Amino acid sequence: MLVLGIETSCDETACAVVQAAEDPARRIVSHSLFSQLREHAPYGGVVPEIASRAHIEHLDGLIAECLRGAGLQTDALDAIAATAGPGLIGGVMVGLMTAKTLAYAAQKPLIAVNHLEGHALSVRLSDDVPFPYLLLLVSGGHCQFLIVEGVGRYRRLGTTIDDAAGEAFDKTAKLLGLGYPGGPAIEKLARRGDATRFALPRPLKGKPGCDFSFSGLKTAVRLALESCGAAASEQDKADLAASFQAAVLDVILDRARHAIAAFDARHGARARHFVVAGGVAANEALRGGLVWLAERNGMPFTAPPLKLCTDNGAMIAWAGLERFRLGLIDDLQAPARARWPLDSLAEAKPFAGAKA
Repeated sequence: MLVLGIETSCDETACAVVQAAEDPARRIVSHSLFSQLREHAPYGGVVPEIASRAHIEHLDGLIAECLRGAGLQTDALDAIAATAGPGLIGGVMVGLMTAKTLAYAAQKPLIAVNHLEGHALSVRLSDDVPFPYLLLLVSGGHCQFLIVEGVGRYRRLGTTIDDAAGEAFDKTAKLLGLGYPGGPAIEKLARRGDATRFALPRPLKGKPGCDFSFSGLKTAVRLALESCGAAASEQDKADLAASFQAAVLDVILDRARHAIAAFDARHGARARHFVVAGGVAANEALRGGLVWLAERNGMPFTAPPLKLCTDNGAMIAWAGLERFRLGLIDDLQAPARARWPLDSLAEAKPFAGAKA
């Protein structure tokens, strides 16, 4: 079984061919990616119009390169998958329309993949983690806890009520003059900083539930930077980066304790795996804290390889393969969506403890 996957939801143009091999090391047949970091760096963040144009310019060539790398023509594929949302709608449309065209021309099934499902199932591409498992999805655009009960079966425990963790890293990096992307820059600077110097808030820590909030923390960073005066030193910035990173970790660990309790209440102690996916999962301090927490709770900790944590074509192809072998295919009318919650039953309600 061979599936081509296309990913264009944000600022990575990517495609991959995966196969249903027993050995996880053989599942990715080929992978091609064009990173748009250079295009967006001057603006300190992703510019949707620039991202869409870059997808248009590079996607066809990447698909051809990917198929050449796999030694395949489109007629050898079993299905074609593409991100259909959530994401920047212009970019999503580029990838999805390309996939529809290929599927129609080659008479192959189309699988419209939820980008979040790509992240959620990526650990099964690399590690064969069994259902159910607890997932922390933490990236530039998303921050949420989910119970992954099966393909297409997700129960959201909590999500961000404002900024995602990755977004907070990027905005904090911009405040500190570190450029884009902010996550790696903050992590590097924090290594030589004093995480105890600035008493930054831990939003929602100690409150019921599994929701996140990072907007107030970002504002506190700005005020702390202003308190250092117009000529903040490099050490001031390093201490602030370390203090910010420590605050994010404290919040995530607190929310994770609640998520573990919620998972156990629903599924007990069977097949308990703690999985982390998304670009922020590459942060060594965050990953180390989560490994510690999982071990304390007797849960195996698993995360995809770093190349599968950030947006990539392989995770979309694999999610497409998992859906295809269950007969979950889409027609050519499948819509592109800017918003698409993974748990369709999740209620839009205030976070737990909102009145506290």
